[in-house]
Amino acid sequence: MFAQSDGLMGQLTNLDFWLDRPLRIVLILVIAAVLNLVARTVIHKVTAGVSKGTRARIVAKKSSKGQRWVEDTRIANERQAQRAATVGSVLRSVTTIIIWTMAILMVVSELGFNIAPVIASAGIAGVALSFGAQSLVKDYLAGISMVAEDQLGIGDVVDLGEASGTVESVGLRVTQVRDVEGTLWHVRNGEVLRVGNSSQGWARTVLDVPVAYNSDLDAVTDLLLQTAEDVRENTESGKSIMGKAEVWGVEQMSGESLTLRLAVKTAPLQQWDVARTLRAHIKRALDKEGFRMPLMNQSIIHQTSSFPSVSTRISSASGEDDSSNRGS
Repeated sequence: MFAQSDGLMGQLTNLDFWLDRPLRIVLILVIAAVLNLVARTVIHKVTAGVSKGTRARIVAKKSSKGQRWVEDTRIANERQAQRAATVGSVLRSVTTIIIWTMAILMVVSELGFNIAPVIASAGIAGVALSFGAQSLVKDYLAGISMVAEDQLGIGDVVDLGEASGTVESVGLRVTQVRDVEGTLWHVRNGEVLRVGNSSQGWARTVLDVPVAYNSDLDAVTDLLLQTAEDVRENTESGKSIMGKAEVWGVEQMSGESLTLRLAVKTAPLQQWDVARTLRAHIKRALDKEGFRMPLMNQSIIHQTSSFPSVSTRISSASGEDDSSNRGS
């Protein structure tokens, strides 16, 4: 026993012993710590550049001249910080796990343990998990891309294909969207093939206005533009209109009507309110100037004692019957 103690003390006091296995273990741990620190620094630099794709939000701002719509850089900066923190946190965690797992395996090998069975088992388990967790990995990678590219954020109104509504939560695996009926949809990020965002930049109200075939197009065009300008100047909804209204011309033409398309640029998420206000004012303006929206062809079935007869009425702009055909 004393001989064994003397042998152990002799190894501990021998410089060659400390320069062999203990030194290699210390070097492995130091190199792992340095690599982890360097990787975290690089990830921080990379995620700081994520903000370059941030889109500024258009928000309403009240001033002495009334309400006006401006770009809010504060919201953009907040989204930048959130996106950078989310992406950076995931990348740093993954990097730390990989580096220290490799370091621990190397230390165990230096201590004289056979890690070949462990590595083989881990390889088999990794292959098995890779097949079972494909969708999970896909969801996380898609979530990182969506956050990094600023495709959507909390409060945005989006169309994700199967689900559309207001975004309530953005995670790396699941995005929560509440639709107009109040249903909360949990959408896996890996299943999102397209993102339509109605909250970024600006929006547009597009109205198709049908008028009688024999209407004066120039007069109707002037009336639509004047009505849109009145809405812009004299209504609460008009404060959301950005720029002048445009009539793009005749969108459709049939034997009963001509359809003119009116386009108005608005602040984001305000296009629906502006559209409702415009429809009401356009209807009143058309009535005042004597323009009528034409009725479509109507087929009326008259039941007789033996066989039904069909009466086809073609309604003109004045609402009178131009022809009536009956058959039995």
